[in-house]
Amino acid sequence: MEYYVDGRKKATGDGSRQKPFRTISEAAVLAGPGDEVIVQPGIYREHVDPATGGTPERRIVYRAAKKGTVRITGAEPVKGWERVKGATGVWTVRVANSIFGAYNPYRTLVRGDWFIATMIAHTGEVYLNDKSLYEVTSLAAVKKPVKSKVSWDPEFSVYTWYAEQDEETDETVLYANFHQYDPNKENVEINVRRHCFYPMAEGRGYITLSGFVIDKAATQWAPPTAYQEGMVGPHWSKGWIIEDCEIANSKCSGISLGKYLQPENDNKWLREKFKDGTQTERDCICQAQREGWTKERIGSHIIRRCEIHDCGQTGIVGHLGGVFSLIEDNHIHHINNKQNLAGAEIGGIKMHAAIDVIYRRNHIHHCTRGLWLDWQAQGTRVTQNFFHDNCLPFDHLMCDEAMGARGEDIFIEVSHGPTLIDNNILLSDRSLKLATQGVAVVHNLIGGAFAAVGTGVDNGAKTRKSPRYTPYHVPHRTEIAGFMTILHGDMRFYNNIFIQQPVRPYLKKVEKVMGTNDWDDGNATVGTHPYSGYQTYEEWVREFDGYCGMGSAPSDRYYIPLPVWTGGNVYVNGAKPCKSEREFTKLTGKVRFKLTEKDGKYTLQTDLFKVIADDAADRIDTDTLGMAFEPEERYENPDGTPIVWDTDYFGAKRKKILPGPFADAAAAEREL
Repeated sequence: MEYYVDGRKKATGDGSRQKPFRTISEAAVLAGPGDEVIVQPGIYREHVDPATGGTPERRIVYRAAKKGTVRITGAEPVKGWERVKGATGVWTVRVANSIFGAYNPYRTLVRGDWFIATMIAHTGEVYLNDKSLYEVTSLAAVKKPVKSKVSWDPEFSVYTWYAEQDEETDETVLYANFHQYDPNKENVEINVRRHCFYPMAEGRGYITLSGFVIDKAATQWAPPTAYQEGMVGPHWSKGWIIEDCEIANSKCSGISLGKYLQPENDNKWLREKFKDGTQTERDCICQAQREGWTKERIGSHIIRRCEIHDCGQTGIVGHLGGVFSLIEDNHIHHINNKQNLAGAEIGGIKMHAAIDVIYRRNHIHHCTRGLWLDWQAQGTRVTQNFFHDNCLPFDHLMCDEAMGARGEDIFIEVSHGPTLIDNNILLSDRSLKLATQGVAVVHNLIGGAFAAVGTGVDNGAKTRKSPRYTPYHVPHRTEIAGFMTILHGDMRFYNNIFIQQPVRPYLKKVEKVMGTNDWDDGNATVGTHPYSGYQTYEEWVREFDGYCGMGSAPSDRYYIPLPVWTGGNVYVNGAKPCKSEREFTKLTGKVRFKLTEKDGKYTLQTDLFKVIADDAADRIDTDTLGMAFEPEERYENPDGTPIVWDTDYFGAKRKKILPGPFADAAAAEREL
């Protein structure tokens, strides 16, 4: 059955084509398996809470009649602003709290595990022409705003707002500095709703959301140990498809593929502090295992062809609920650029337990961090993606306050693998942060450094050992097979091109400061050289010669770093191989290399691929890579079939195997 929605109608109807509903929520109450809800152009100021899910054979489809013309928003327009006397550009307005219902974003603080409360931040926002202003903590700071030292847009950071509560009148009183703009003549909105398209009940699976613009929700911080909400999301179910949507301006997270509510464990580290956060996360995972976290019930979502931007914490967030998903062909950019939210859960995409998740053909740029795979990146594949400018891209960020916000294209943290990074273009100052093991890096173009190799895996106790034990799973399942610390190593680097780009003086300063840090070495030199000193497989095997079990003398053999495999890599413009590197090419001349952008389209200006056009390499496949040590799982497809690297970044067949992500020199000249 088809239901029709048209918010332009003066009166609601019965949902037929002739008499459409006025709101999507009316249709969402009735739509059942096999139904389609078709929404006509317009702005829909509502939280759509689907009452029913579909089935694998009969999905429920919500579709914009014309892509990009239907906006579902958590914001409401605000007029009636009055000038504040004696303060140029400053205005005030009173909003009745009844508009917010049970959840007032201007009373609700952003909070949660791993959130760094550098300032008081509410889940509310004030928007001027679709751009969020900067919250401050006093009226004085609205009247005399100070330019932010850490924002990626410092010129706009002086557009500020502040909220107070008038308890007697039950009103939220807003103050904002609009500078030269008259808020009664411009489009000024405020966050009112917590979600836009999000079922409040678990298990509403097999829903398709297609072609919508979704923006401006008062979402809460979403750490892995809490109920992870988003502006849009399936809320602990299976089989959603979110496609061809624009997702923007969520206070915290745009799309959540995250964890359900566990009341006794929700933000437990923040509430009690007696158990370390890592232990509470292990508890959450084991509880989920007992309560039905299985491949049959959870995950297998698809997010494709979406543009996701200008969210405060993440574009996509998830823990446990995103397993077996496909995230492809998305454009994710400008996430956490205001830098008014800080913590360990920030990135274009931040996912824990991305078991058998495929990230394919995404363009991720200008984010504080591009893709962060934390814990259990087992069977995870990152392929044919384009990353750039995810590491302090602007000179105005070169300040002491930003020392901890260097960022990188991909961060893989305390996972046992197998994690596969192949056929990507990674051009930020730091390409990979590798506080982990069990990763294969194959056929990539890498223009940034490796960071945190051999570090970043302990909890940071002052004098005691504090290793982080993380789980690994039955291959291609959620069932936990065991827990182990990170030994480091167990890495494979084949057929990559490493090209040293100019290192900004600031990053050299970071490298010097961070060299003794337990979390990040600040390395700025491109190449596998941080793995110098790691054993080859043959050397590692000899550690076990003559071992006879309990009768042998004590040994460290079970706790030394695991071996590293290499082959077919090319090093350019001063990039450095590790000391045990095998069968590599190091070009001695200077190679021209530059990423250029025009009208949002990116190309490479380089003669690199002509230089290496005859530098044939060996074909890499699943058998070449073997299996990750701890889970004893091969680098293979989610269905267990082997992978052969005979296609390139664009999906073209490789007639001859060349290092890097392109089949030939001509492919490197195409738009990325």
